[in-house]
Amino acid sequence: MIVCKFGGTSVASAEQIQKVANIVKSNPARKIVAVSAPGKRSGDDIKVTDLLIQLANAAVQQENTEERLQTVVDRFRAIADGLGLDNAICDVIAEDLRERVQGDKTNVELFIDSIKAAGEDNNAKLIAAYFNAIGMPARYVSPKEGLVVNDLPERTFALPEAYANLAPLKDTKEIIVFPGFFGYTKAGVLRTFDRGGSDITGSILAAAVEAELYENFTDVDCVFSANPKVVNDPVEIKEITYREMRELSYAGFSVFHDEALMPVYKIGVPVNIKNTNNPSAPGTRIVPSRPATGRPVTGISADSGFSTLYVSKYLMNREVGFGRKLLQILEDENISYEHTPSGLDDISVIMRSNQLTPENEARIISRVKEELHAEYVEMRHGFSMIVIVGEGMRHNTGLAARAATAISKTGANIEMINQGSSEVSLVFGVLQEYENRILQALYEEFFAHAKA
Repeated sequence: MIVCKFGGTSVASAEQIQKVANIVKSNPARKIVAVSAPGKRSGDDIKVTDLLIQLANAAVQQENTEERLQTVVDRFRAIADGLGLDNAICDVIAEDLRERVQGDKTNVELFIDSIKAAGEDNNAKLIAAYFNAIGMPARYVSPKEGLVVNDLPERTFALPEAYANLAPLKDTKEIIVFPGFFGYTKAGVLRTFDRGGSDITGSILAAAVEAELYENFTDVDCVFSANPKVVNDPVEIKEITYREMRELSYAGFSVFHDEALMPVYKIGVPVNIKNTNNPSAPGTRIVPSRPATGRPVTGISADSGFSTLYVSKYLMNREVGFGRKLLQILEDENISYEHTPSGLDDISVIMRSNQLTPENEARIISRVKEELHAEYVEMRHGFSMIVIVGEGMRHNTGLAARAATAISKTGANIEMINQGSSEVSLVFGVLQEYENRILQALYEEFFAHAKA
């Protein structure tokens, strides 16, 4: 059995969904299809998820929601019309949206989750209807039928019983069309995964049915060694390990959600990134291990939007529990961290800037000064993380020096260096303004003049 997931651009229009049907039909092993909400049809278009967020915000603010609701229904109606479906499916979608808009708003976060999930949920219903209309026996399956997730306040993840609940899908005779992006708590409350979470849903399904392959269809032929919007004609990656892909996805590779690898990684299901618009292209395979190549670096990625909490205190290294107490202050503010490079008398905690507000930032600084008696505390903003990834890095000496030399040629200062014990990745913290120049310089160093 093959589980395949189709992203937003792959299901953005009737024409795209027809391509999806042809892909699924071409291989009888493709029995489970996870789908996203309709994405952009062109560069200046608006994703259905964004339209739904606007609808949710209007409902929360007690504004008239009818016009925004009709805008969403009209997007689905355009798709249904293009596929030759009757208005019945659009009536189902409109009724579903109205029920959601009239839902409980006591918890605003959960209410907005419910509205956002309508994109994937209703698109799955529409696509199942289309498959049946063209003679492909299909069945829409709701995440209510087994995708059990945790309760607030933690970020959403599938509970262990979700895999057992979904395992019977492996015996399906029909094509299962399953909406991505969300699940339900044991109490029946809808919760969404992080944005891009349809990748996670597909991975959960692939693990649950122990699929031979998880195909993730998007709008690119493969994964590239660097961002093609920054680097001209980057090298294509034909095969990459789970660990390498996880590191690259974390730091800006938008082709595959960084949390989506764990379910398939645990049982060894290979992943194939493929292009809906060019399905014959081999794509990029993500596997447990791969043969060594002559190139130590597999890919280079960059992500912006980081902040650093810098703390200085003399003899910090002698103070038992200092790091724990510092991280406890962040935990109390519900803030996660990415890296913690440190010295004898100072430590930096790297975190995503979108977790910070002027209020919690002030509280953090005040508590670090008062409770930890730090001599200097500062929150710095505007950082990017540049990540060099490769399974072959641990077997090559001087790689960090080569990277640092390439970065120095751009005129940028390296604010932070971090390398994990696995030696699969090397992270440089730099000012955001230098991100693209550094990415180009590192690509030139490790790819442009190197042999494949």
